[in-house]
Amino acid sequence: MNIPMNQFPSIEQMTEKIKPASRANASERIAPGSKTPHAPFSEILKEKQAAEIGELTFSKHANERLASRNIDLTEDQYKRLETGARKAGEKGIVESLVMVDNLAFIVNVRSNTVITAVNQGEERVFTNIDGAVII
Repeated sequence: MNIPMNQFPSIEQMTEKIKPASRANASERIAPGSKTPHAPFSEILKEKQAAEIGELTFSKHANERLASRNIDLTEDQYKRLETGARKAGEKGIVESLVMVDNLAFIVNVRSNTVITAVNQGEERVFTNIDGAVII
């Protein structure tokens, strides 16, 4: 059986055809705000997480707990709670205990939602958390 030479392109020829297209595709995949296509994954992840983190929301349950326990957050405490939630997200925590002064908050970091709040006078047993941040 005689197979004619040069019927199929060589690997080198195919590589040259693919290289320019892959470079163009790579530049299109650069995340907005990224500096270069060679930015470390950790930097890209931090930028993405920072962009997604918005204002904390309080679940219905958390609002009820705040009211029933007479917990009034100051502006400073609220900012520190947001900082704690952001730091938990940076560490990959999903359900975080965030301690601010004598107050404890359970925060679902993915949804940026405070689930419940506990003050100093109550029993402090926390379950179903995967990390804690003390601010």
